[in-house]
Amino acid sequence: MSTSYDLIVIGAGPAGLAAAWRAAQRGFKVALLERADHTGGMAASVDVAGIRVDQGSHRLDRATPDALLADLHGLLGDDLQLRRRTSRIRVGDQWLSLPLRADEVTRRLPPSLLARIAKDSAAMSFRRGADDSYGAVVRGRVGPALYDTVYGPLAGKQWGVSGDALSAMQAHRQAARLSAWRVAGRAVSQVRRKKQATAGGYYYPRAGFGQLVDTLADAAATSGVDIKLEAEVDRVRVYEDEVEVGTQDGDVVTGGLVFSTLPLPVLARISRPAPSLTSIESAARLRYRAMLLVYVVHEGGRWSSFDSHDIPDPRTPVLRISEPTNYRDNPADPADHSVLCAEIPCSMTDEVWGLDDESLADLVDETLGLTGLPAVNRVHVETRRLGQVYPIYRLGYEDDFTEVDAWARMIRRVVTLGRQGLFIFDNIHQALLMAYDAVGAVRDDGRFDRYAWTVARERFAKSATHP
Repeated sequence: MSTSYDLIVIGAGPAGLAAAWRAAQRGFKVALLERADHTGGMAASVDVAGIRVDQGSHRLDRATPDALLADLHGLLGDDLQLRRRTSRIRVGDQWLSLPLRADEVTRRLPPSLLARIAKDSAAMSFRRGADDSYGAVVRGRVGPALYDTVYGPLAGKQWGVSGDALSAMQAHRQAARLSAWRVAGRAVSQVRRKKQATAGGYYYPRAGFGQLVDTLADAAATSGVDIKLEAEVDRVRVYEDEVEVGTQDGDVVTGGLVFSTLPLPVLARISRPAPSLTSIESAARLRYRAMLLVYVVHEGGRWSSFDSHDIPDPRTPVLRISEPTNYRDNPADPADHSVLCAEIPCSMTDEVWGLDDESLADLVDETLGLTGLPAVNRVHVETRRLGQVYPIYRLGYEDDFTEVDAWARMIRRVVTLGRQGLFIFDNIHQALLMAYDAVGAVRDDGRFDRYAWTVARERFAKSATHP
């Protein structure tokens, strides 16, 4: 069976959903193909013990532009809540609030670490740091003490390699966090307390973050988007005047333009004409980090008063523990139990990937004991395994990405976007804005304005590497 569309969107994550919805609003005939049996991608929520939980810790940034925020408020109404952030990070044997509070840093950290931080901060203006790796950039910005205590261990857990084996680009993408630590370092070096905001804010839907993508999917369908679930794309063939997209179940969809949010290595593998051997080899070297999500049901009400806890401690593979019900104000959430979500970044070849649910729950219990967090009254556990969560910016990845991206830009009638499609680790609002710009670059006659899209991509690149 063959059906023709103006635009075919591959992938129903936030970027794909927003692009399909916006294009349909402009009057284009749109098909949206998604391999899973639901929309939303990793931003979708799932049900655990009667509680809607996210696949990791998701928030909509307070910096979301007003125009986009107005659209989301239009879709979600009062269900899009402005919330106060109550996150913490474990530094040494102490928990510190996020965003950092300089007075808390000076009051809680051990004197020996404070002395090292003060020494690093005093020497900061005289240090000319190298910029050839993530480790070198971060040491130059926050000093060796904080790097060894926080950023080095976090890099090892999150990316699976040391900070010195990561590209400096990863540090540039964390510029805001680094600035926060510099503020704390200066306060320590001056040996005084400095008042700061006690918490940052974020937007979050009343029924879980997945409510945002569910509402986008409903809006897309209402606008006429043909959403095809369980449609795993296995070929994209480009012709002079159309693109043919095939799925594993034998369906064929044709259209004038394709927006692909597939991982670049996947697109390179299924595209015809095929890329050059050099591009294929470069695509194979673009790697993604996997993630284990362990949901532990706690009986006895809320487990804590915090939304999330970041854990640099290298003695445990758990990177973060969040409590979804603390992200929102929802009277429908049960009062007698709660759910913890433990995030474990890993490779699919790591031993932890193959552990059963109970063993992973025991690992979470050990982490709670190591970090001084409250014990959990466990009554149930379930897990989810995500194979491709975020890109690994290893040293030298830029050359491989440039090679593959140059090939992708040259494909007629195909545009790559989104986290996977552009090999970027962006925020949800950035993915949505990217979709808006991609649709904005489609002319009324259906032709794609490559110049406008290039300008938009350059703008995103700059916003990702500056505080």
